This record gives sequence, C-alpha cells and structure tokens, in this order.
Amino acid sequence: MLTPTSVKFDIGDGREVTIETGKMARQADGAVTVRLGNCILLATVVANKEPKEGQSFFPLIVDYQEKFASAGRIPGSFFKREGKLSDSEVLISRLIDRALRPLFPDDYLCDVQVLVSLISSDPEVMPDALACLAASAALAVSDVPIQEIISEVRVARVDGKMVINPNRSQLATADMDFIVAATEKNIMMVEGESKECSEEDLIQAIELAHNAIRIQVKAQEELRDKKGITAKREFTKPYDNPELKAKIAEFATEKIFNIAAAASAKHERSDAFKKVEEELVTFLGEELPEEDQALIGKYFHALEKEVVRNMILDKSIRLDGRSLDQVRPLEMEVDILPSPHGSALFTRGETQSLTTVTLGTPDDELLVETAATSNYSKFILHYNFPPFSTGEVKMMRGPGRREVGHGNLAMRSLKQMMPGNDYAYTVRVVSDILESNGSSSMATVCAGSLALMDAGVPLPKHVSGVAMGLISRASDGKWAVLTDILGDEDHLGDMDFKVTGTRDGICGIQMDIKVDGLSMDVMRQALAQANRGRMHILDAMYETMPAARPEPKPHAPRMEKLIIDREFIGAVIGPGGKVIQEIQRETGTTINIEEVGQTGEVSIFSSQKESLDKALEWVKGIVAVPEVGEVYESTVKSIMPYGAFVEFLPGKQGLLHISEVSWKRLENLDGVLTEGEKVKVKLTGTDPKTGKFKLSRKVLMPKPEGYVERPEREQRDGGDRRGGGFRDRGRGGDRDRDRGGDRGFRGGRDDRGTPPPMEAQEPMFDE
Repeated sequence: MLTPTSVKFDIGDGREVTIETGKMARQADGAVTVRLGNCILLATVVANKEPKEGQSFFPLIVDYQEKFASAGRIPGSFFKREGKLSDSEVLISRLIDRALRPLFPDDYLCDVQVLVSLISSDPEVMPDALACLAASAALAVSDVPIQEIISEVRVARVDGKMVINPNRSQLATADMDFIVAATEKNIMMVEGESKECSEEDLIQAIELAHNAIRIQVKAQEELRDKKGITAKREFTKPYDNPELKAKIAEFATEKIFNIAAAASAKHERSDAFKKVEEELVTFLGEELPEEDQALIGKYFHALEKEVVRNMILDKSIRLDGRSLDQVRPLEMEVDILPSPHGSALFTRGETQSLTTVTLGTPDDELLVETAATSNYSKFILHYNFPPFSTGEVKMMRGPGRREVGHGNLAMRSLKQMMPGNDYAYTVRVVSDILESNGSSSMATVCAGSLALMDAGVPLPKHVSGVAMGLISRASDGKWAVLTDILGDEDHLGDMDFKVTGTRDGICGIQMDIKVDGLSMDVMRQALAQANRGRMHILDAMYETMPAARPEPKPHAPRMEKLIIDREFIGAVIGPGGKVIQEIQRETGTTINIEEVGQTGEVSIFSSQKESLDKALEWVKGIVAVPEVGEVYESTVKSIMPYGAFVEFLPGKQGLLHISEVSWKRLENLDGVLTEGEKVKVKLTGTDPKTGKFKLSRKVLMPKPEGYVERPEREQRDGGDRRGGGFRDRGRGGDRDRDRGGDRGFRGGRDDRGTPPPMEAQEPMFDE
C-alpha cells in the first residue's frame, strides 16, 4: 500500500484543498495531486541535470491538458482521443508558464518540463485556478533549483462581494474575474476581465488574492518539509568572463547611448546597434578564445539593456524621443475594405492592425469544449502575427501560443461591450498585424472596436487599450512608468502590463512583473498613467467613429428575431422540418429556432430585405392566433361542390361555404373561384363544439338592394349544420363525427392531416 504525504488547507469558506505527493508518478523529479471537491489535478516536473551544449536561454516547457475521461466523456474528434492542446488549454498553460518562469535562476539553462493534467473533473470547480498551485507544489517537492514558491488564485466579484476561487455557477454572474499569481512577498502576474471596474477595485482584488496565495504558499512549504526536501540540486553555471565584460562596456557604452538617444526609427536603430557590435568584434580581435567569442553577443546586449534603462531613469529620454507618458501618433480609418461587413485600419507609431468583422448566423457559432463543459460562443476573435510585420522571414505554421494569448486578451476586452444573447448574429473579428513595434494586442482592441461599430454591431461604447512599462533601479530605488511601450522597452523593462477599457472603467488587464518588491503605490501610479493614455486613444477613436452604424451594411446579412410561445415551435418547424425548410427554400433565408424557457426564439437571416420580410410575415402567420372579425388575404387551396377550402393564415385553413361566397345563390363555383386565387375573407366566428373557423366572403361585399334573408332550416340529425364540418354517412361510423365532426379537424383535414375520402363527406349545410 502506497503511503502518500499530504497537507490540507481551507480555501477560506469551508472548502478544503488537499495537496498530496508520493503516490503517483514517482519517477518524476516532483509530482503532486491537488484536490478540491471532485476536481483532481496531477502535476509533474522533470529537469535535465545538464544544459545542452551551447545553450543560451532557459528552455521551460509547460503544458496543461484536460483528460476527457476526467468528466466521463469520450472526445468528439474523429480519433476519439485527446490531440493537440485546445486554445483553452494553451491559455491555462500560459498562465502557469508566465508565473513559473521568473522563479528560476538567471544562469539556470537546463531543460525543464512541467506537465499538469486534469484527471478528475468537478462541474463546479474551475481547474485553471488550481493548475499553477499544482505546478509550483511539484517543483517544491523536487530538487529542481527554484528560488521561491508561488501560487495562483482566481478572485471574482459576485453580487458585490469578492470571492476567492468561486465555483463555476458563481463565476457566471461575476462582474470582475482575475487570475493572480504571487510569491509570499511579491505579485508576479495578473490577468483577467471586468465590466468596467475602477483602478482601485482592481488593486483591492489583487491585495485580497495575495492574502489567499500566502496561505497556499505556506501549505506547499509544509508539504516540502514533510517530504524532507532540504536542498536543491547543484547545476553547471554558464562560463563567465568579468574582464571581457568590462572591456566591452568600456568600448561600447558611449556608442550605445548615442544611438539610443538619437530618437531613430526601429530598423534604423537596430542597424546602428548591429554595426557597433561588428566594430566590437573587430576591436576584440580574432585571437579571442572560442568560449569568449560566444560571450560577446551576450555581454553586448546586456550592456545595451543597462544603458537604455539608465538613460530613461536619469535623463527621462526614450528610444523614440517621446516623454514618459506620451502616446505615439495615431491614425485610424474605418470602412477601408469594400467586401467585409466591417473593417478598420488602426496605426499607432510603428504598430498597425487591419481588422475585419464578419456577421454570421447561429450556424456559425464556435463550439468550445473542455472536459467539464461544452458551450457555443457567438463572439469570436482571431489574431494573426505574420513575420513580415517585424521585417522577418519565418515559416507560417498556423497560430502559436503567442497568437492565442494576445487574441484572448483582445476578445475578453471587447466582449464586455458586446450585445447580449438577444443579438442573434454570430460575430467574428480577425486582426491581421501588418506592422509591430510594441503592443499589437492593444492595437487589435482599438481596431476591433472601430470595425465592430463600422459593421453596425451595437456597441454602446468604444474600448481602447494601452501597453505600459516599468523600469526600476534597486541601487537607488528610482523608477519610471512608460506609456505605450515599444518592443525594445518591453524587453528591457521590469514590468509590462496592458490595460483595456472604456471611459468608465477597466475591461481587461494582462500584467507580468519581473522585479521583487513592487509596491501597490507604484502600481496605483502605473494604472493612473495607463488611464490617461487610454483616454487619449479613446478621444481619437470617437472622432473617427462616434457611434455604431444604425444598421449593418447593405451587403451584410439582415437579421430579425421573433419571440413566440413555446407551443408554436413545432408548428414553425413542421413534421420532419417540412415547414421551416419550405420557408427557407421559398424565401432564400436562414432560420434558426431555439427553445428558451417558456418561449421560442426564431432568428431569421437574409442578405435581401424583401426575403427577410417575407419569411418574417410567414412565421408570424403560423404563430398568429386568428381573431374573429379580422379580414384575411386567403388563398384558395381546393374547390368542392359545396364550397372552397382557403388558407387564410399559414397552416390555418377553413371552408368558405358556397353560401358565403356571394349574396347571389350559386349552384357551383365554376367561373367564380379558382385554385390558387387570392380572395379576402372575414373570420365571422368559430364553431363552439369543433373549434372550426367560420369564414365569409360575401360580408365584405355590398348587399344587393332588396335582398331578403332566407330563414334557417332545421338541422338534420347527425351533424352540426354550422359551416366547416363533416359527418360520417355510415351508421356504424365514428360516434364523435355523428355528434358534430372530428374535433381535431382543421381546414378540411382529419387528425392525421389527410382529407376524409370524398364518398364519406357530406356538407353539413342546406344547399
């Protein structure tokens, strides 16, 4: 019997989390399971003992995967097995990766693989909030040399109250939803969305999350101590040459500063730095040992980073000459492409997004599946980052993790302003980055907002975004916040965070912090500066597109939604879909019907307004309740010796008796009515016994002068003489028919939908 080591802690509201090690995956360097309710995650970590030869970066691999068996499901793919990671799994993998990566020493270059698997699913537990806890715990009980223990929690505001790791049903009603990662002392990562929260609301959520994380860090330390992990493994550190480093600094510092302070464009600056590096290689000479030659680039780029950081802190000079809080020049256009349903070109400095919007039907909804859920999304955003946007040559291999992550941030931000479920369109936004030098994801948010309004999507407000940076110096405590950072400033900074929102609050945030001891006061100032940058961009957006177009463009599909009683859904669909297929075929429209509570939602789509109106009237006719006294435009369906069967509403027929066709006495209807003819009739009543409709044409015609009403004759036994019914002639026939006709009959058809045989029909009127 395997005896695991475990610890437990209260998540804060009576729910208990258990972390366990020593039972599963024992050949990994570290392995744990984390359990909350019936949700169980298995996390493993394995690290190579030595770095690969010539390795110059830290190769960390983080994969999160949900096993469908964890929820008792079989994957819906053709192969019936889990394949490549879904977008949802990629996003959770990124949440773990971004939190773990800063924990490793800068000089640790061995391959590390962290795998987290959902092995048991609980429909009410969100596993993404536990995944980083599991990964950190696996590292904590291993000898892999991490510097600190971290954890990650979700904090959401539900009904005005902040909740740590809310269950799935609670999260559905939350107006704030953030994932926060931290060590015991420092915030490491924040990502999430909100319905226009304030900066102070965000600060409070982060502080509350940090308190919860401290409890989880202590639990991991307790598990580590129980496991007996007292030291981390030694590792081979990369070769270092302080003398060479000093020599490079002496040669290149001033040259780097002059280039950095020249306020040149991205490629011009890059070429200038490359030229200095080539001069440095020549200066050092070819006789430099091979191991030292490999250090030249490393030391030069580290010096470049240091010089630029000091220039910004000491001189308040940025690489492109802007002030610290200045946004780059903005250029915006809408309706730039003729065929898409909406389009916008957004340019901010050397970053540019061409974004399009396509309006589709509910058939175009995106199925998003996880182990525990299977939902359809009516709002889709895809982000593409082709290599030419940075002047590079690379193979195109489809969207990577970066594309998925940046697209998700933009999607979550714009989603806050999208109309609700009563908006029947499926909306797809595609952002193609044509140029990139800093925060193309924020360009996607701005271009997406403009393109959506250009498409006539009723966004109540514009959403914009801005990327911020922080540079700090530990030696003297000096720091600076940068608005609208460049790509190079992102690389050399201590914190980069992206904030999106409207004029009234924050809609989305993504923050990565690379420095210890960041105070909340610094974060408050950074958020306040981000607010000013966001407002500046919003002003320009409103000048370009003040509000959404009142309706979609002429070539976009038209949509109407009709709410009907649930009992009419079957009538609109028809047996085997016959009715709805006929409507679509005859009108050229697309119709979707969804049952919602006690009602049905009928969505009708067409590129032609005339077709849309025709289908809408058709459906309205089917669900309409005939009103006595109303006049209807009817169609003659068939003619009998005793009258004509007419359809006065879709699917609703009645007998226009020969005596109700004209004030004159007619022997037959030859030459009076023909099949397919349109004729106006008035609904004069319904038979109280059978519910059949009484129709008249003559009451809509002027009564002849001197006309005298004929007295009604008595009914014969065995039938109701009021219009529209039939009886069975046979003495052994249906007793119900003898008493007034089949009660399920409508418009000349029995309850099976077929007319009674002619020889069994007899008009229940005097002729």
